[in-house]
Amino acid sequence: MNHAICRVIGLEIVRPYTLRVKFDDGTEREINFQPVLAGEIYGALQDETLFNQVAIDPEVHTLVWPNGADFDPETLYNWTKYEDALKSMARQWAIDQVKA
Repeated sequence: MNHAICRVIGLEIVRPYTLRVKFDDGTEREINFQPVLAGEIYGALQDETLFNQVAIDPEVHTLVWPNGADFDPETLYNWTKYEDALKSMARQWAIDQVKA
């Protein structure tokens, strides 16, 4: 299975929890992250102040947050391919958190 090499080169906060992500091939994606913000790492990003501290890691060329959250750049590039699975995982993490 091939794993595409994608590099994030720009980002813009366009709405709460929604970023426009720019890639080195000129592609742009607008991604609403709110439905996947659950669990130990991503759940903390429900704090909009923390979410808005997003940056581009200059070494791995992806989005990163101060709490250690990040996404594989290929996942960001092909967001629609992974979105349903990420939402499903977030729902499960939320259920698990309530049970704990």
